[in-house]
Formats: sequence, C-alpha cells, structure tokens
Amino acid sequence: MRECFVCATCGTQYPPSAEPPEECPICLDERQYVGHGGQRWTTLAELGPAHRSDVRELEPGLLGIGTEPSFAIGQRAIHVEGGVLWDCVTVLDKTAVATIERTGGIHTIAISHPHYYAAMVEWADRFDARILLHEADREWVMRPSPRIEHWSGERARAGDSVELIRLGGHFAGGTVALWNGALLSGDVVMVVSDRDWASFMWSFPNLIPLPPREILRMRGVLETLEFDRVYGAWWERVMLGDAKAKVLRSADRYVRAVGD
Repeated sequence: MRECFVCATCGTQYPPSAEPPEECPICLDERQYVGHGGQRWTTLAELGPAHRSDVRELEPGLLGIGTEPSFAIGQRAIHVEGGVLWDCVTVLDKTAVATIERTGGIHTIAISHPHYYAAMVEWADRFDARILLHEADREWVMRPSPRIEHWSGERARAGDSVELIRLGGHFAGGTVALWNGALLSGDVVMVVSDRDWASFMWSFPNLIPLPPREILRMRGVLETLEFDRVYGAWWERVMLGDAKAKVLRSADRYVRAVGD
C-alpha cells in the first residue's frame, strides 16, 4: 500500500510510496534538525485520531489555523478573507474544512518558506487551489504537484488583497505577505518573546545568525512597506501597534549586536 509519509520532526509530506523515504532533506539541512530519536515518519491517517484543528479569529478577516496538540514545528496557518491561505500546517480535518468553506474557501496557498510547506498539496487538492512558492526555494519541494506555481522577482499578488514580498534571510526565497496593513511574516521576521521586538536568523533551532549586510538589505525592503501589525508563525507571536517602527529598530539592534 502506498502512503504519503510525513516527517514527524518538520511535518513535511512526501509523495506516495510503499515505504517511508530514507531521510528528510529539510531536516538534514543546517537550518533544521533530525529529532533526538532519529528520523521518524507518520501519516495523516495516523495523526488524525490524536490531533485536531484549532481555529481562532485573529481579527476580522483573518483566521488562525493551528493543530492541537502541537505537531512538528508547531506553526499555525492564516486564512485570509477572499480565499488565500498563508503558510500551511500538516493536519487537515473536518473542522478546518467546514470553517474555511463557510468563509469563502481557498483559491491560493502562499507559503513563507520551506519549513511550512507541510501538507500543502493535500490542502490544495482538497480546496482545488494553486500553490505559490518563490522559485529560489524550488529545490525544497518534497512533494511535487502541478498545482505548484513558482513565482520570481521581488513581488507578486496572491489575491486582490494579498501581496507577496521576497524578503530572503532565513531562505533565499523567504517571503512575507501584506494584507490590510498587517504583515504576515512566518518566522522570516520572528516576533520574539518581548513582542515589542523582532529578530531574524538563518537557523532558529541551531542559533545561526544572519550577517549584518543581509539584515540591512532586509531592513531596506521592510522600510518600503506599510504595516502596523505583524502576525508571526505562532499564536503568541503577534505585534500589535506601531509594528513597522518596532521591526526597523529591531533590525538596527541586531546589526549593533552582531557588529561589522
């Protein structure tokens, strides 16, 4: 029997196969890691009985979709009114499907970087949606699909109200999205525990920093954007009020700390 196996550490789903893959390239990369127990695999069928979708309104027009209990990296996706899903999670259950269908469905899935590709093809097939990924991260697609469209350049539209901006940093194609004055940032711009500040890293779990020149380049892009809220990759990682100034001063603090 062929299954779409899922890496238990990063949550990435692989193409149908009779046996699990030998390894997960995303976890072997220095930006991620293989769990202490070694490479482990699961499937959506195995995850389903023990996990459920956690759907919450973040603000009018934005729904957060997480997984309870937490699985793999533990991020949550964001459904934007008008039919865009920002980032992705692995578990897809009846609760998430029913809620999304009531609020307009999904026509486009746009993802910040490969750690959140998750079960993007499963989601796209369920909602008959396209997937927008930056071409610079093409090599990290573990489950190919004709639904995937690789966009190029620095900006693209995911929908009438959602603009994608290549910010780089964490991955070459690292992307953020703008919607109605909110920056949807994944962890390309990481809202930290003191939510008046953000940070930027090449690897968060392995604590590998980005060079100051890359932070200054990213700061230059962020300075051109208009936003006053930031929604990061986890429920509590939200910056409300004067967010642009906070992000820019966070970039300045990072450069001072790392030095030339």
